[in-house]
Amino acid sequence: MKNRLVSKRYAEAYVAFASPKVGVSRCVEDMKDIRTVLRQNPDFLHFLRAPEVSKDEKAGLLDRVLGEVLVDETRTFIKYLIEKSRVSLLSSVAEYVRVAYSHGDVVDVVLRTTFPMELEIIERIKSQVEVFASKKVNLYLELDPDLLGGAQIVIGNTIIDGSVRNRLMQLKKQMLLAKVGS
Repeated sequence: MKNRLVSKRYAEAYVAFASPKVGVSRCVEDMKDIRTVLRQNPDFLHFLRAPEVSKDEKAGLLDRVLGEVLVDETRTFIKYLIEKSRVSLLSSVAEYVRVAYSHGDVVDVVLRTTFPMELEIIERIKSQVEVFASKKVNLYLELDPDLLGGAQIVIGNTIIDGSVRNRLMQLKKQMLLAKVGS
């Protein structure tokens, strides 16, 4: 479970880093190519994980072998995974990018409210989220009485929380800090 969450975060960071320069579709294509290379050459990942091989040697091989196939941003990302000793996540990161972003520049968004909203309000929220995310949005609605009121919007790992529950929790923290500081 933890590795899936970490893989998701690295995948989203990769797309956020690379897509402004090369586009989401190129990010997906590169990750498909990586999955193919890893499936056809299991020793390649073993080499990238090998502690006895220096990080510079790994980066050099990566550039020589995949320099013609992958864009610079993708190779930079893989080198970052090597540097952070997270290259073992490469396959799951590639799979997450392939699945989550194959539909292009569309993002799934969850709108949580305590009560059903009018269609006009939902459409306005959707259009504002599209401007915020700079992408088309697939909006999913969830009713959550625990919010106590207001709304919460979830876009990937980003949560925009305008719920009453969140405001009460923030107020409680401020009051506790004021009490401690007195």
